[in-house]
Amino acid sequence: MGEERGMTAEESSQKQYNQEASSQWQNATAGAVAGFATVAAMHPLDVVRTRFQVNDGRVTGLPTYRNTGHAVLTIARMEGIRGLYAGFSPAVLGSTVAWGLYFFFYSRAKQRYSKGNNQSLSPLLHLASAAEAGGLVSLCTNPIWLVKTRFQLQAHHQSSRPYSGLYGLFNAFKTIMREEGWKALYKGLGPGLILQVSHGAIQFTVYEELRKLLLHHRSNGTKGHHDNADSNLLVRVLTFNN
Repeated sequence: MGEERGMTAEESSQKQYNQEASSQWQNATAGAVAGFATVAAMHPLDVVRTRFQVNDGRVTGLPTYRNTGHAVLTIARMEGIRGLYAGFSPAVLGSTVAWGLYFFFYSRAKQRYSKGNNQSLSPLLHLASAAEAGGLVSLCTNPIWLVKTRFQLQAHHQSSRPYSGLYGLFNAFKTIMREEGWKALYKGLGPGLILQVSHGAIQFTVYEELRKLLLHHRSNGTKGHHDNADSNLLVRVLTFNN
């Protein structure tokens, strides 16, 4: 306490800035690790979803799948485990980078809108922060998602596999740039921006407001000594970073 009282306003401001910067990088790191874990566990289902989305009878080299279970078994039987994890490298890279950047941009936007104060932002500013982060992430990662999709649609048994080799990911970027130009890396950017901006804006605005309500509930419940076990558990889950 005595040390804080002896600090000048400039030193106090610098200390707060350093703490906020550290928190932003911690959020970015946590988001990146979470993105990696999600892809590692759920990537086979992402491959199946992509195959279903383009299975209109005109894509050659891909069998017809009756349902999700049949698709997983068919891919595993015909293409092996590598087929279920087609596009895993760009997916890991994309998800890790996307979530890391998202939390970083989101934290920076919230800090900028709060103007360095610790006051809670309004729902509109939370919405703006999340939308801004989503748009920036989409611009940064669209090339990675495009390459991932092309890998997933490239059946392992096909004789012509343009994106292959030891350095398949880098080869894919080089091939697309050479044959289609750099603009091809941003195909689908429009729908991607709409998805990223709207998804993140809704999700994080709802999260922030619900978290605010539950923190208020926990505060009131502590004063009144009438919290129940279920509400305490829900509060802890949604306020994990406090």
